[in-house]
Amino acid sequence: MNKIQTPEQIAALGQANLEKLMALATGALARAERLAELNLNTVRSVLEDSVSTSRKLAEAKDPQQFASLQAELTKPMIDKAVAYARSVQQIATEGQEEVSGLFEDQIAELNANFKAMLEQAAKKAPAGSEPVFAAVKSAMESASSLYENASKAAKQAADTAEANMTAATEAAVKAVTGAQKAAAKK
Repeated sequence: MNKIQTPEQIAALGQANLEKLMALATGALARAERLAELNLNTVRSVLEDSVSTSRKLAEAKDPQQFASLQAELTKPMIDKAVAYARSVQQIATEGQEEVSGLFEDQIAELNANFKAMLEQAAKKAPAGSEPVFAAVKSAMESASSLYENASKAAKQAADTAEANMTAATEAAVKAVTGAQKAAAKK
């Protein structure tokens, strides 16, 4: 175990923790900037598309042409909405992965320190106390295994949710596009 015995060690530990915090904050700010830029670009694009769409629809000569134009012009908007949702999801996923990685690193470090402390204590313990230390070590290994399994299950659940969202989005786009094509043929 790394015992903190000097002011320099305390300062080094504080500096390391500060660097981790700054890296996390820098990543969060970078994602916030990307999200703000994405939102501004999306609003700009939607506004431009709305003006263009309104002009084209105003030029329609009859209801059939109007319906045809409406179906034709809706698809790009749906595609942009899907792209926007995917971009937001990607930014959020990156943030979640960064935070998860930081916590996993901290837990691994805590486990290593606890294990080292336990080994030091076992060396200094009176004879006959080995079963107690073996039980604590076994419990620690079980807890670590449980944590790893829970982390894997959470990751799988997140991956499944992302895949389901992608599939649902694609199905919705196909359904809307199909309905528009059917409406345009009428």
